[in-house]
Amino acid sequence: MHQDLVPLCAADIQEQLRKRFAYLSGGRGQDGSPVITFPDYPAFSEVPDKEFQNVMTYLTSIPSLQDAGIGFILVIDRRQDKWTSVKASVLRIAASFPANLQLVLVLRPTGFFQRTLSDIAFRFHRDDFKMKVPVIMLSSVPELHGYIDKSQLTEDLGGTLDYCHSRWLCHRTAIESFALMVKQTAQMLQSFGTELAETELPNDVPSTSLVLSAHTEKKDKAKEDLRLALQEGQGILQSLQDPPAEGSAQGVNQDQLDSQTTVQRLLAQLHETEAAFDEFWAKHQQKLQQCLRLRHFEQGFREVKAALDTVSQKIATFTDVGNSLAHVEHLLKDLASFEEKSSVAVERARILALEGEGLIDNKHYAVDSIRPKCEELRHLCDQFSSEVSRRRGLLSKALELHSLLETSMKWCDEGIYLLASQPVDKCQSQDGAEAALQEIERFLETGAEHKIQELNKIYKEYESILNPDLMEHVQKVFQKQESMQEMFHRRQASLKKLAAKQTRPVQPVAPRPEALTKSPCPSPGTWRGPENSGSDSSALRRGPYRRAKSEASESRQGRGSSTGDEEESLAILRRHVMNELLDTERAYVEELLCVLEGYAAEMDNPLMAHLISTGLHSKKGVLFGNMEEIYHFHHRIFLRELESCIDCPELVGRCFLERMEDFQIYEKYCQNKPRSESLWRQCSDCPFFQECQRKLDHKLSLDSYLLKPVQRITKYQLLLKEMLKYSRNCEGAEDLQEALSSILGILKAVNDSMHLIAITGYDGNLGDLGKLLMQGSFSVWTDHKKGHTKVKELARFKPMQRHLFLHEKAVLFCKKREESGEGYEKAPSYSYKQSLNVSGRGQWGWGDCPGLVGDLHADSWCFFGAQAPTPEIKAAWVSEIRKVLTSQLQACREASQHRALEHSHSLPLPSPASTSPSRGNTRNIKKLEERKTDPLNLEGYVSASLSKPPEKGKGWSKTSQSLEAPEDDGGWSSAEEPINSSDAEEDGGGGPKKLVPGKYTVMMDEEKGEPNTLHVRSGDVVEVVEEGAEGLWYVRDLTSSKEGWVPASSLCVLLGKSNSAQCLSSSGKTCGAYEGAGC
Repeated sequence: MHQDLVPLCAADIQEQLRKRFAYLSGGRGQDGSPVITFPDYPAFSEVPDKEFQNVMTYLTSIPSLQDAGIGFILVIDRRQDKWTSVKASVLRIAASFPANLQLVLVLRPTGFFQRTLSDIAFRFHRDDFKMKVPVIMLSSVPELHGYIDKSQLTEDLGGTLDYCHSRWLCHRTAIESFALMVKQTAQMLQSFGTELAETELPNDVPSTSLVLSAHTEKKDKAKEDLRLALQEGQGILQSLQDPPAEGSAQGVNQDQLDSQTTVQRLLAQLHETEAAFDEFWAKHQQKLQQCLRLRHFEQGFREVKAALDTVSQKIATFTDVGNSLAHVEHLLKDLASFEEKSSVAVERARILALEGEGLIDNKHYAVDSIRPKCEELRHLCDQFSSEVSRRRGLLSKALELHSLLETSMKWCDEGIYLLASQPVDKCQSQDGAEAALQEIERFLETGAEHKIQELNKIYKEYESILNPDLMEHVQKVFQKQESMQEMFHRRQASLKKLAAKQTRPVQPVAPRPEALTKSPCPSPGTWRGPENSGSDSSALRRGPYRRAKSEASESRQGRGSSTGDEEESLAILRRHVMNELLDTERAYVEELLCVLEGYAAEMDNPLMAHLISTGLHSKKGVLFGNMEEIYHFHHRIFLRELESCIDCPELVGRCFLERMEDFQIYEKYCQNKPRSESLWRQCSDCPFFQECQRKLDHKLSLDSYLLKPVQRITKYQLLLKEMLKYSRNCEGAEDLQEALSSILGILKAVNDSMHLIAITGYDGNLGDLGKLLMQGSFSVWTDHKKGHTKVKELARFKPMQRHLFLHEKAVLFCKKREESGEGYEKAPSYSYKQSLNVSGRGQWGWGDCPGLVGDLHADSWCFFGAQAPTPEIKAAWVSEIRKVLTSQLQACREASQHRALEHSHSLPLPSPASTSPSRGNTRNIKKLEERKTDPLNLEGYVSASLSKPPEKGKGWSKTSQSLEAPEDDGGWSSAEEPINSSDAEEDGGGGPKKLVPGKYTVMMDEEKGEPNTLHVRSGDVVEVVEEGAEGLWYVRDLTSSKEGWVPASSLCVLLGKSNSAQCLSSSGKTCGAYEGAGC
């Protein structure tokens, strides 16, 4: 049967065993046969066959195979039952018993009738029983004791065997559960060992650490399971060994002994399994730990080798041997500093090599991989040390040579000074000559230790450091030394002659003036009669002259040397500035990369997602702005271009000029900075930032690094100023100046953009207003009443403080509001109030202060007065507004001329080549009349004027009439035209003053002249000859010798503020203007 093949457990048939219709008490027959007892169980016939078979199968599987092979003895207690039940029970047992039977003992019913019936029925059916099993009918318990000893029978059968069915069932369940646990534990340890043996060793430190940690955790869990199993087995064994009751002298039966043996065997198996696993784990753990140490060693090797490679590359750049003693000393200090900084990497390499040798000594499994790396590390360290020593030796040689050269130079200078300081008049005497000669000889004796002895010997001794420049320097010093020695030899020869001449008394005679004139410098060795006294006098006079000449020559040499030293000092300062620029640029690029990798990239890391607060989700672009774009520009482009200028620092301005458009990316970053600051303040305490800062080992938080781009763009102008200060006479000075101006312009644009984004309440698009030109705070007066208002009445009111933004097309009036808070939240905001179109039909003027006026309401007059804080600010605004209005005037004029030319078929104006003004071109005059009456022509707009100038010292004045101008959208008025100039008002003129013949200077270039007219440029001197028809003037350009006709309006603009011209200019501090509805 399939059931026989499947071992049963007590836990599986626990309820069936608990019915106790059969049990294995542990008793044995005389030959050791196991005894199975079937106690009196009235419902035996109702037990299902399946349960009966399970119980029989289980009970027969408990004894050992040896005992079960002898056969079982069945004791069937039916003393309280009927014969029919006895028969059925015996036949059922005989038919379903799964093991060998040796004997069946039946205690027949004790009642008289049933006993008699059983005797008769047994005899009648004896043959049937013999055919199945040997069955012995017993009448009483004592008869049973004849077959089985009382000690092997339970108390209900008159025996002394202590048996408790519930305890037996509990023991059997525990033993079988323990056996199953032992089996599962062994299988678990076997599979875990297989997993460990098949695990591939990782190639990096984190993975190896992770594997070691995971395996250790699994090992600890397995050991805990093993400990629990052993603990449970010990408890079962202790329970089996304990006596069933206190004071009981009854020994354990065979089944109990078998159970104890089984538990002991299982415990021994567990101990063996644990010992084998511990041995295997020790080897595996050692291998993993060796692997981890190897990965640490390999990682350290890669880092140290990269550091040593970098150090080797840097030491290879130390090729300069210096061009002076101070330079060599500086190079030696740099080398010592570099060696000190590099000693960290070298020391780390030596320590790592020792660690590798320690791994080899500990019999590491990867000795073949470790030993070459240790040898390479030692080789790199030794190579670096030898290279440093070699470089120090070369610099020491250079220091020695430059010391010798400077000593020689100093000796030569002292010799020249000695020659120049010897008084020639005293040398004329024998004693004086001998003293001077001795002085020179003493000085020449010091040359043995100060001067260069042999040039070839110098070349040979310092061959290793001599480069062309140094060799040339040596040659110059040697030549100077030779020249100085030659001067000494000549002086010695002269002094020896003076010292050797005969002494004779000479009466000094005053020389004649003509003698001094004719022969100022006779030979000092010539003595001829009475003229010799003149020689003494001449020599006395010649001595100071020669000393002065020598001192002057020495001074010139000193100045030349000073100039060279100054140029060298400037070059050194330029290199210092360039080094600072490069060092700070590299540090800046590294900091940007650190932020992008350590913070920005980590925001997309799934492992860090749990640390990011909800307020930071999808806010990376807000927090970091376009920092990645800035990093790529500096890393890929700008830093490399700066490094290309390291040899010519004065040319660095070109790098800035060529990349000036790329620097516009900072404007976008700065505009986003307030949003970034606000987000940071909200989320600065997020664990994500703290974890990133910990990983990066930063002392400062992220907000300090987010400020780096703002700090960097402002740092450039400081470095450019320094570079320009030391490069005034260099090739790239103009580029540096232009680069500085461009950087300052970018800073201004960034600053302006920060103010623009703070404007609130403006409904339109600020981009439609054109480029922001200027912005600043003004005191503003305004009036919206219909009709005219007296300025002095308006000025009585308190002015409004407004912040004005001048764009190319409009001026915005905003109210400045100071915000409370920190950082960018403390920056002011601007509430939009009103605007004034620069391209409208307003009249502009500036008197005692910058004034702005415009038509804000179509049905009313509007007056605006704006007073600047200082005259300088006023002048800047006036200049900028003039530029805007002039450009718009020119654009309008060109549009009018183009439209007029399209509809005109008349002849052109007189040719510039004509030599006299022509008055007969009537068609041209008609053409001019048509152009003047054209509603698009600008000349019609500038014909109106302010009727009354402002009274001096009394603020503004009002107009007495409205301005007449066509109702056309193209109407413009400019401060450059005579009609709009405040100077015209101050002169008291009600309209434009006419030009008068005379000479003028052109103040501005003509952007685009009309066809067939004379073209002039700024700076040209022109002569206005006479006025022609319809506003044309005949002009002669004295600079280019050309002549031609020029329209009066264009001429007035071109001449501008020329002193001779009757054009208008602005000066003063007050301004006012008006505009009427319907103009």
